[in-house]
Amino acid sequence: MRKRLIQVSGFLISTLGWLFVLCTMAMDYWRITQIGGQGGSFIIKVAWYWSNLWQDCFTDSTAVTNCRDFPVLLKGFLYILHCLLMCGLTLGFFGAIFCFVGMECTYIGGGGKNKDMLLFAGSVFHFVGGKYCPWYVNFSKCHFFSNRHFLV
Repeated sequence: MRKRLIQVSGFLISTLGWLFVLCTMAMDYWRITQIGGQGGSFIIKVAWYWSNLWQDCFTDSTAVTNCRDFPVLLKGFLYILHCLLMCGLTLGFFGAIFCFVGMECTYIGGGGKNKDMLLFAGSVFHFVGGKYCPWYVNFSKCHFFSNRHFLV
């Protein structure tokens, strides 16, 4: 009974974490900063620059938003980081499926050794997928706190 409880709680925690990362990808305001006193006009007092995974946007104090999608020909390392993020989410999805099938409380997936192998494979997939996602976050953090993130 204790083994099943640990498996179910581990499955719920890891799948919930994967779901939070998936929901984060759909959010717009990954990076946001306030730019005050710029624009050369007395009308625009405050502006916000914000960015997500797919576009950069600029919103002024009159609530006019101008967005620019990332160009097709990005730098190579950005493609690699996007690919790592997508691979991490895909590995987490398959890890959740393998862990669900490999738990003792489910009746699909075969016998004891087969379930243990599926559970181990699912945990490895979750771990590797969890290691892929922070690389993009670390790059975004370093890039955002440098002075080169504004649109020109």
